[in-house]
Amino acid sequence: MPINITMPALSPTMEEGNLSKWLVKEGDKVKSGDVIAEIETDKATMEVEAVDEGTVAKLVVPAGTEAVKVNALIAILAADGEDVAAAAAGGGSAAPAKAEAAPAKTEAAPAKAEAAPAVSAPITDKAPAPSTPAPVAKSGERVFASPLARRLAKDAGLDLSAVSGSGPHGRVVKSDVEKAVSGGGAKAAPAAATAAPAAAAPAMAKGASEEAVLKLFEAGSYELVPHDGMRKTIAKRLVESKQTIPHFYVTVDCELDALLALRAQLNDAAPRKEGAPAYKLSVNDMIIKAMAMALMEVPDANVSWTETNMVKHKHADVGVAVSIPGGLITPIIRHAELKTLSAISNEMKDLGKRAKDRKLKPEEYQGGTTSVSNMGMMGVKHFAAVINPPHATILAVGAGEQRVVVRQGEMKIANVMSVTLSTDHRCVDGALGAELLGAFKRYIENPMGMLV
Repeated sequence: MPINITMPALSPTMEEGNLSKWLVKEGDKVKSGDVIAEIETDKATMEVEAVDEGTVAKLVVPAGTEAVKVNALIAILAADGEDVAAAAAGGGSAAPAKAEAAPAKTEAAPAKAEAAPAVSAPITDKAPAPSTPAPVAKSGERVFASPLARRLAKDAGLDLSAVSGSGPHGRVVKSDVEKAVSGGGAKAAPAAATAAPAAAAPAMAKGASEEAVLKLFEAGSYELVPHDGMRKTIAKRLVESKQTIPHFYVTVDCELDALLALRAQLNDAAPRKEGAPAYKLSVNDMIIKAMAMALMEVPDANVSWTETNMVKHKHADVGVAVSIPGGLITPIIRHAELKTLSAISNEMKDLGKRAKDRKLKPEEYQGGTTSVSNMGMMGVKHFAAVINPPHATILAVGAGEQRVVVRQGEMKIANVMSVTLSTDHRCVDGALGAELLGAFKRYIENPMGMLV
């Protein structure tokens, strides 16, 4: 009996993903544990292993397909001893609920074909908006195309019925539309153009539509770059944060001379392994430790808000904002208050590298009790960061620079860093935020306290 392979849920919140690469081809034999594909979620690219043993009979969803829903059929295996061709033809029929990701098989079953696009439309945080009507050829037959291909064709003013599809069963995919655009493909038919204002109406209700925005710019003076999953997720979470969390901001200046001196001393004393130091501390490593210890000193600020309870955390799990192409991600140093500076430094280097390669596991960037966002290395003096739910705080770190300070009535030169704490005022009010920031300042200006 054919074995259906479906899009796995790689995290508790995953609803869809991009099938970025197949690592097998039709006819290959696989066994349990073999890596067969790479799936791109909003924040990472993860490998998918085969659960069953057999021969790859059919790759239902082609590599590069975006927004494939969890549990959608993506491939079919033929069990040992089973005819591969028969499995390819019969696979998927035993799981109609998962067939929504399979391309239409024949024109003899238009009702099923209508309900079975290879890729689902992106899921929004509100009630689903009316989907874009499927293009119809002049002969009256439906033109099968992925949602992304439809959107790109609409943006470019292309008539999809004039575009040749290279996907399964002639399905029009992203590359087909891009080829048609670069080659001066057919423009949309007048009927489609007439229907465009009506289709744009639901989008207008949410704010300025793309069409309304583009009218402000000269034709040909811009290009449209589709949002990827990461950018959509960042946008959704930041809008949620600003709409639901009452942000409150507290700023202090911290003198860094003692910390810089201790950092240099610790780095000079680092043992060497194979000719290289066992660790190399950064200022950011010490900031992570100071924030974690400050939360332990002020436990009422180490919380998360829910509508029914205050979630009080027993450890400081510090997320650290890392810039990656297309957005940012916050890998988490778990139990940071218990770890040495060298352990934090080495763990952060590993997490940062894998974050840039988009190889983090969901449990390495989901959750946490607070965040640190450091833009000091970019020369930024001061900024206020947006809280990342379910956190109640985030620390924005500016650049350390030489400034004039007054000590006992005399002017001195000191290295000073400005930090701003954003708090969720529902659970960390002004006084509590000031207490937390005061504890952080003490650890930064008296860094030996982080070593005992």
